[in-house]
Amino acid sequence: MGRRSARADAAGEPEASSGPAEGRYEISSGMAELIREPESADSWLLKINGVQSSHVVVGDPLRLDFEYMRWMAALIGSRWESGDKLRVLHLGGGACSMARYLAAAYPQARQVVVEIDAKLAELVRRWFDIPRAPLVRIRVGEARSVTESLSEDSRDLLIRDVFSGSTTPEGLTTLEFTRAVRRVLSPGGVYLVNCGDTPQLAGAREEAATIGEVFEHLVMVADPPMLKGRRHGNVVIAASDEPLETGPALIRELLHGAVPAQLWNGAKIAQFCRGSAIRQDPPVN
Repeated sequence: MGRRSARADAAGEPEASSGPAEGRYEISSGMAELIREPESADSWLLKINGVQSSHVVVGDPLRLDFEYMRWMAALIGSRWESGDKLRVLHLGGGACSMARYLAAAYPQARQVVVEIDAKLAELVRRWFDIPRAPLVRIRVGEARSVTESLSEDSRDLLIRDVFSGSTTPEGLTTLEFTRAVRRVLSPGGVYLVNCGDTPQLAGAREEAATIGEVFEHLVMVADPPMLKGRRHGNVVIAASDEPLETGPALIRELLHGAVPAQLWNGAKIAQFCRGSAIRQDPPVN
């Protein structure tokens, strides 16, 4: 194992990519492992402390191998055209798979990726062909504190994909944090959440209930076995203060993917999270 240093450029980010290298790397939060996938020399899987974190195909940023990211991409595509000048905040960096995708799909987008692990951010910049600032800027910091520091109405899209192990830190799931997200989003902006959960779906129910206290319009996307409580997996929640797309074209796109998914909104979500607790910050003593 080993970790080479990278010099910082004038913007405070590591220098341009020198390419991925398979191996195990010490990072600020433990250990990262970069694995070359057998089907392609350009296909890489990143694990953080033994948990699958990201997948990247170096020469094809539009390829997303994690199904929940494809669902997010479908929801984003149903809202914005490729020429729109999106202002995007990513909470959780990993290998910047979604930031790479959006940079290719929305060339006018300006993105900030918040990654708590400084060494991981350095390695990812070195390994992968991530567009430079101002197209994609990687900011080292804690997701909640960075969000709360941002100006009102300063982002059109906020994607939360933060995990410590297999769970999202509780401080990023509360009513108070969700209100901070709403403040940062522009009118009609979208909050996209990757909720990893167990078959009991208690976390997804509480997340939907909490987000629904702040945003008027919600949709949920997941595959049927997940929604029926048959496996661990991912539920994507999208929220906005304006109606979200739920039409036939989006539903067909979700159904025809490699992992067919269902879209819920309105009464189905209300029934799903009925009686679930609203998550709140612990009281300050």
